Amino acid sequence: MELCDRNAAELALMLKKGQTTSREITESVFRRIDQREEGINAFITTTREIALKQADDADKRFKNKEKTPPLNGIPVAIKDILCTKGIRTTCASKILDSFIPTYNATAVDRVLKQGAVIVGKTNMDEFGMGSSTENSIAGPAGNPVDSRYVAGGSSGGSAAAVAAGETILALGTDTGGSIRQPSAFCGVVGIKPTYGRVSRYGLVSFASSLDQVGAIGRTVEDCALLLNTICGYDGLDSTSVNVSRPDFLESLDKDIKGIKIGLPKEYFIEGLDTGIRASVMESVAMLEKNGAEIIDISLPHTPYAISCYYLIATAEASSNLARYDGVKYGFRSADTASDLINMYENTRSQGFGNEVKRRIMLGSYVLSAGYYDAYYLKAQKVRRLIKKDFDDAFENVDCIITPTTPCLPFKLGEKLEDPLQMYLVDIYTVSLNLSGLPGMNVRSRPVNGFPVGMQIIGRPFDEETVLQIGHFYEQLLKQ
Repeated sequence: MELCDRNAAELALMLKKGQTTSREITESVFRRIDQREEGINAFITTTREIALKQADDADKRFKNKEKTPPLNGIPVAIKDILCTKGIRTTCASKILDSFIPTYNATAVDRVLKQGAVIVGKTNMDEFGMGSSTENSIAGPAGNPVDSRYVAGGSSGGSAAAVAAGETILALGTDTGGSIRQPSAFCGVVGIKPTYGRVSRYGLVSFASSLDQVGAIGRTVEDCALLLNTICGYDGLDSTSVNVSRPDFLESLDKDIKGIKIGLPKEYFIEGLDTGIRASVMESVAMLEKNGAEIIDISLPHTPYAISCYYLIATAEASSNLARYDGVKYGFRSADTASDLINMYENTRSQGFGNEVKRRIMLGSYVLSAGYYDAYYLKAQKVRRLIKKDFDDAFENVDCIITPTTPCLPFKLGEKLEDPLQMYLVDIYTVSLNLSGLPGMNVRSRPVNGFPVGMQIIGRPFDEETVLQIGHFYEQLLKQ
């Protein structure tokens, strides 16, 4: 097995024992990038020289017998929506094509302080707006299973890079499923923590009340390792919650006997691919056979989640993206403008892609005078009802299991002309962002040769239970 195909926990142990070096691992990753990147297109920017220097620095720490953190020498890819000091951060948009931040996002800083090796910035849907990584100035990302199919989105590049061995770990962001959905499509593990668990400082905003930074890896253990690094209070982020961070690795090996798992009937209805349903139910049966108690539950406001999400998310996007006007930084149209307003119009028309412009217009409409109460305010009320559904369910269960996606990966271009069908791909993931809950994708049995994802949902700040059940399930698959 190539080094780039091993999981992070395994490589960390090999590094500690002197069985390999960070440079060897990093070179293995870049060989794989050279071999597969043309078809997958997982990266917008690669940082080979920086990465090799960081790898050599990590090896020196091992050689000098310094006390090294678990991520020392491990390659990590960063979604191109997180600021990286001195490294281009584009958000996959023409309007930020030449933007080079002067500081790191807090999550990036924490990874670097652990001695990790940054291999590059991954491809994504522009400003995180999409479910397929087709809305990108760098072109679409292909699925490592078959590059004619989508990798999912918006963190499609991060998920594809991990799945293909083009990195060992990756940071992603999740506004409506953007970590969990591509992880399902690419067959890797991806976790969105509770809102406020990970600092959003340095994350370029799409929808501020929904955005969250999270982890993508090959195993639950890998994600726990990365969460241990990036979680924790940050005074630079007003939405960061000052709660203690447990050692997520310590909770992994606990038994699941007696754990109550809820199955919401609203997630297993018409529209769900029959193969995905059968695969997830097989996985649930495995957990039940090994001591978990399965309880049927209802989340009655689930049918309103997509409508609610696309009102709130677009409203926040229209506000956040107003800063890109061609004056402060980023792209400015070279066309001759008759006045300031005309310059704004030219810049934003040329700098934003079609999907971003569509969402800005939707958001501006729902916030406009005469429509605010009818749309945005009503959506916020529905959001509260969706959150209450989960609160009520968690009075009787310890976690909730659902499919991650209603369909298998689809062909590139298949849904681009039908935005509504694209939005419905996120039908099982958006409720967690509206509610601020932690959720993780793990692999279920493949269908027709494509990966299938199972979503594990936990109480607020109870990532431990989510990780515990996911890890236990992974061990069952190995038997």
